[in-house]
Amino acid sequence: MLAYHDAEWGFPVGDDIRLFEKICLEGFQSGLSWRTILNKRDNFRKAFAGFDFHELAQFDEHDVERLLGDTGIIRHRGKIEAAINNARRAVQMQADEGSVAAYIWRFEPGPGEIGIPQSKAQSATSVALSKDLRKRGWKFVGPTTAFAFMQSMGLVNDHQHECITRPAVESARRAFTRPS
Repeated sequence: MLAYHDAEWGFPVGDDIRLFEKICLEGFQSGLSWRTILNKRDNFRKAFAGFDFHELAQFDEHDVERLLGDTGIIRHRGKIEAAINNARRAVQMQADEGSVAAYIWRFEPGPGEIGIPQSKAQSATSVALSKDLRKRGWKFVGPTTAFAFMQSMGLVNDHQHECITRPAVESARRAFTRPS
């Protein structure tokens, strides 16, 4: 957890595959501990074609059944089917928007919207992101899941002010070129 916190959580990401992986993993985390998901992340990557959404979009009912038997991942039919559905939606999003990243980064909150770090589980922007994703047919992307995704992918720096990683995240966010 410490390595994840210090080197990944909150650093900005502009890669479509990494963004897609993370939104899927946040969906799988719903109702569970992030530690559980992080411990199974490599298994998820193997089971879900490295979260290459073009490949995952081709999965069918046979793949769902195979995944339900995979003890290395969370075996929840709804979440598995959501990941496959969302892969199809990501393919469409990439075609419509140019990239998943360009779409996602349009939801970066403005200065001061988030307030005190780690004081809330959702924001007006995460509600808007969730609502728009669901309108586009995505599943398991409620406002709390969307906010956790925004925190982890660097759309917000939600590290506590006294956290030793906060300045590095701030620096990375300043240097990051937002996808367009």
